[in-house]
Amino acid sequence: MKLFVGLGNPGAEYAFNRHNVGFMAVDTIAASYNFSAWRKRFSSLVTEGRLGREQVLLIKPQTYMNESGRAVGEAMRFYKLDEADVTVFHDELDLAPGKVRVKVGGGVAGHNGLKSLTAHIGNDYMRVRIGIGHPGQREQVVGYVLHDFAKADHDWLAPLLEAIAKAAPHLADGANDKFQTQVAHDTQSGGAPEAKPGAKAKAEAPRDETPPRKKPPETEKKDEKPAGDGPLAAKLRRWLSS
Repeated sequence: MKLFVGLGNPGAEYAFNRHNVGFMAVDTIAASYNFSAWRKRFSSLVTEGRLGREQVLLIKPQTYMNESGRAVGEAMRFYKLDEADVTVFHDELDLAPGKVRVKVGGGVAGHNGLKSLTAHIGNDYMRVRIGIGHPGQREQVVGYVLHDFAKADHDWLAPLLEAIAKAAPHLADGANDKFQTQVAHDTQSGGAPEAKPGAKAKAEAPRDETPPRKKPPETEKKDEKPAGDGPLAAKLRRWLSS
């Protein structure tokens, strides 16, 4: 089994934030391959299905970004998985909007979701870095990532998410270069705009990108009923087409 993790913050008010593009990616994968209904488990929403030859569990931690590693660790221990079985989809300030790069390990670049994952499960997991661009100044980062994508971004975001989903079986099969090549090929005609001009901060300080918590996450229930709000895929399609 493979574990595909989308990083983001729970709640409808954050659903279309730049910081939630990892959630958007796994929602699109689930909808594209008719995965099972989303369920509450491992302090997360999870769904299971097949990509290529592999059984894959998609997981969206509901612990808020800064505690994502705790939820992923629960799932890994249950299924007896190691870092090599984990692929994480996350927003990347250091890539231009619409660019995607894949790597194993490396630094966390101030991303507190990655920082939490590394602290709980180790550092040698696969990262699918989804470019959102940089606002230009370090002090603008938190407001930028916790703000919805601009309407102008829809033109490149929708094709990018579809391309990621289409190429996802390559990731499950361990063909990371094929995944990256296919995504680049499928999106090359609709290039995204470059990040806003401005001097980029040389060293990104760890950022407190977790929204104010209104209430603690729900305690996991044993019956694991399907999540009441279901996948965001339909809402995402409507939002992207608006």
